[in-house]
Amino acid sequence: MRNIVILGNGIAGITAARHLRKRCDDEILVISGESDHFFSRTALMYIYMGHMAYENTKPYEDHFWDDNRIQLLRAWVTGVDFAAKTLTLQGGRTVRYDVLILATGSKPNKFGWPGQDLHGVQGLYSLQDLEQMETSTRRGVDRAVVVGGGLIGIEMTEMFHSRGIPVTFLVREKTWMQRVYPREESEMINREIRDHGIDLRLATELERVEGDDRGWVRSVVTTDGEEIPCQFLGLTVGVSPNIEFLRTTDLETDRGILVDGHLRTNQEGVYAIGDCAQVRDPVPGRRPVEPLWYTGRMMGETVARVITGEDLPYDPGIWFNSAKFFELEWQVYGNVGATPADGEETLFWRDPGGKKAIRINYRTGDRTVTGFQVMGIRYRHELCHQWLEEGADVRTVLENLGAANFDPEFYAQHEKDLISIYNQKHPDAPLRLKRRRGLKGFFQLRRAS
Repeated sequence: MRNIVILGNGIAGITAARHLRKRCDDEILVISGESDHFFSRTALMYIYMGHMAYENTKPYEDHFWDDNRIQLLRAWVTGVDFAAKTLTLQGGRTVRYDVLILATGSKPNKFGWPGQDLHGVQGLYSLQDLEQMETSTRRGVDRAVVVGGGLIGIEMTEMFHSRGIPVTFLVREKTWMQRVYPREESEMINREIRDHGIDLRLATELERVEGDDRGWVRSVVTTDGEEIPCQFLGLTVGVSPNIEFLRTTDLETDRGILVDGHLRTNQEGVYAIGDCAQVRDPVPGRRPVEPLWYTGRMMGETVARVITGEDLPYDPGIWFNSAKFFELEWQVYGNVGATPADGEETLFWRDPGGKKAIRINYRTGDRTVTGFQVMGIRYRHELCHQWLEEGADVRTVLENLGAANFDPEFYAQHEKDLISIYNQKHPDAPLRLKRRRGLKGFFQLRRAS
């Protein structure tokens, strides 16, 4: 019987533990210094906003772990001896392993700004970050500043807004995430942020942080020389793999822990998954490091199957993601970048109120659909994924697009507007929207044909 040790109790590590238990009787130990039990990291903002208690963010009852013979240890790991196959814990205790899974997650980035280590300056990733944020803002905050135009930045902005704390949001790009989002969708997000009373400053960068005589932040200074008074500064300029304590070992690292297609490191019996892993040769269209909830889950299941004898390479499949910017929901499936790729066209529709949008990308030649992006509308993941996987013709997709709409039956439908735009671009063979049958009816139609 092997001792399998998992370092990290996030979605990647816990998924690995669950699937290992389904497939083997080995000893399984999960070590984490962050929390006693697995919780939903994406729900941290809702704890601060008062929508959820910490207990409600745990997907499993506390007895689940004993019931499934998964041991939990609350401890910080300070070092790893790969030759001796031992972990050193804070305080000096050692833990031996036969198989080690590194799932150490991410940490917020800092870029050496003067004053970045003052009290009241922090990122948001861990449960400890949330607790520190609660403590720092409880002392009284007249204004907060958030730096960084990513998803965590807008979440932190919404967290302050929910408590009535004025927020200035500094984004260095000329429009929100302009390298990722097409201009139209980026402008919709800009407007959504400002419509909620946020002081959004585009094309504005942080120069330094000023402190008071007690060591707390009192203001930030931008590269334009403007000083903005504040009592809290959120640094949300991305995350990076949490692997600094492994840099001096024989483990091969780059930005993250280097792994092969089966998530194996260069050390015998050692694997890396989740945010801390860097795939040496990622599948086309995917990044070497992808700090996403669903890729962590997929890596966790894959590594469990590899460890129990399956020859299963890691394959993240078709790209997808989703988020919510205040009240504006967003979904993306497939390839939708700031501009269409070479040999691609895009169909875009936006409602007059600027709260909903649909974009479909497709190849110019064979008209194969390559990506979907929707704002303020929900599409069915299952169906969009199938269309992309099968290389569906955009004309077939458009005529049956009503089946993808996840919104309730009596919500306004907008697929006809998108078809109208397509027909204007391609008047040679006009399309029409087929009667909406819902997802079940659509699949019955496909089987019959």
